[in-house]
Formats: sequence, structure tokens, C-alpha cells
Amino acid sequence: MEALDVDEKTIKIFRQKILSAKTILWNGPFGKFEDENYKHGTMEIAKAIIKSGAFSVVGGGETIEFLDRENLIADFGHISTGGGAMLAYLSGEKLPGLEALENYANHS
Repeated sequence: MEALDVDEKTIKIFRQKILSAKTILWNGPFGKFEDENYKHGTMEIAKAIIKSGAFSVVGGGETIEFLDRENLIADFGHISTGGGAMLAYLSGEKLPGLEALENYANHS
């Protein structure tokens, strides 16, 4: 069975957590947002993040695509198209591109 969107119960659970957060990290849409019939969950999560007033960091090309389609990008604190790389960096992994830049800066 393919899940194309999150249900109202899931939206409610996420909304409660989001509205009490001070910082929110969002990576990935919550449904097949490309289809109008299945963007509801992603839209409700976006609205909750905006309403929360929390500092928001959004990562991933698909999430950015959704926010751009809905003209919501300006409502978020930081946008990164590199979702996987962003998560890796935040979890402490070394990123080869950043290491190369650091090595260059240290040897210049």
C-alpha cells in the first residue's frame, strides 16, 4: 500500500509539537505534494511551522520545491537545497567539500 499523504491524526500530533518548538528542522515533504490531491499534509505542516514563530531550517530539494510553488520560502529562517548533506553536517559528519575548503583556507 502506497502512502500519498499524512492523515489528520498525524497532522495534529506534529502540529502540537511544532507549535511549542523554538527551533524547527524540516527535511522532506509529508506527501506526494506534486499532486494537488495529496499536498494537504505538507501544507498543514508548513502553516504550523510559520504560525509557531520558531526559527526554521528547511532542507531538501523537494521541500524547497513545495515552498516555492506555494510562495512560502520567505516565511522560513534558512533554506538549504542539500537536505541530506544538511542532515549529515548537523549530525557531525565530515563533508568532503567543506573539508577541502577548510584545508585550502588553512594553507593559503
